[in-house]
Amino acid sequence: MGVLIEPKIKDIIITTDYLQLQQLLKIIGIISTGGEAKIYLANNPVKVNGEDENRRGRKLYPNDIIEVEGNKYRISK
Repeated sequence: MGVLIEPKIKDIIITTDYLQLQQLLKIIGIISTGGEAKIYLANNPVKVNGEDENRRGRKLYPNDIIEVEGNKYRISK
């Protein structure tokens, strides 16, 4: 029996009411332009609060949990 280790959640601090998913992908260094977000999301699994998400304009609010490339991020204010 293996041991499942939950990845540490990294907080992303925002000063606005929300952050778009494509902006988060830029902040964490996965993409460099908004156009790349559409292609990335079409080919890579991303989850927001446990549900698959492929809309680059998805609004992320404080306490949302985003899973991308084996990492978890929490939007914080």
